Amino acid sequence: MVADRIARAVAALPLWPGMRVLEIGCGPGVAAREVVQIVGPAGFVLGIYRSATAIAQAMRGSAAQIAAGTLAFRAVAAEEFVLLPGEAPFDLAFALRVGALDGRHPAAGALALPRIAAALVPGGRLYVDTGDPLTVLPLPQA
Repeated sequence: MVADRIARAVAALPLWPGMRVLEIGCGPGVAAREVVQIVGPAGFVLGIYRSATAIAQAMRGSAAQIAAGTLAFRAVAAEEFVLLPGEAPFDLAFALRVGALDGRHPAAGALALPRIAAALVPGGRLYVDTGDPLTVLPLPQA
């Protein structure tokens, strides 16, 4: 079962088949699994979260998508995230209820935004749930 707020947020994202999408603060992976259904087998979603416990839960609930190579998770805070060597950048990033990006933890946000910008393709955007339904956050130029 997908919460209505998550379903609305995912529906508001400009997603298309084959996209590479980064979810920041993925928690148990519900939104990431919903995005995988839209980007399809040619797409890819990476969910990141600072809690290894939440990442383990997300992985347990996403075995089929992980096995298909359309979804992965990584235990890392947004302010410490970097692409792995050889990892392709993402077309779009989104975050739902992430304090570093919704204004609750501005110091963490100041550290996270350049990291996110560096992980996106030129012109890639970051969507957060501070608007109706989403807001595009301005990113620093890489």
